[in-house]
Amino acid sequence: MSETNGEGRPVRGSCFCGAVRFEVRLPTLFCGHCHCSMCRRIHGAGYVTWTAVKDAQFRFVSGEEQLTVYQSSDHGRRSFCRVCGSTMFCISIHHPDVIDIVLANLQDKIDREPQGHYYFSDRVEWITLGDELPRFGGQTGNTPLPHTH
Repeated sequence: MSETNGEGRPVRGSCFCGAVRFEVRLPTLFCGHCHCSMCRRIHGAGYVTWTAVKDAQFRFVSGEEQLTVYQSSDHGRRSFCRVCGSTMFCISIHHPDVIDIVLANLQDKIDREPQGHYYFSDRVEWITLGDELPRFGGQTGNTPLPHTH
């Protein structure tokens, strides 16, 4: 990707109250909707949209001390703003040099649209989707599934 496509462009982000502010530099590694039960319950939503960058592309602008870290599984830690409660980041031992970022916390457009629905076999039945994005499921959340709404 060249400069004209956004590589190296800074993208600002923050929690709801602005106590935690950060910046990422493009390109992102992915963008996708997660339907796993952990994401649903932690966010209080039917699914959550994530993006990610390498650690070297991420920096705190202010408020890093306002984060609370929760060990949500044997392989993952999630960060929340202790002031407003916004879910911010996820770090996994499966890819420790990558930071997963809740897309809704970014203030600027990133370099890609969501590319699929992950852990779709764990979805809640009260969500009806009208897009044609690929669906993935199974134990890893990445096994291709037949297209269903």
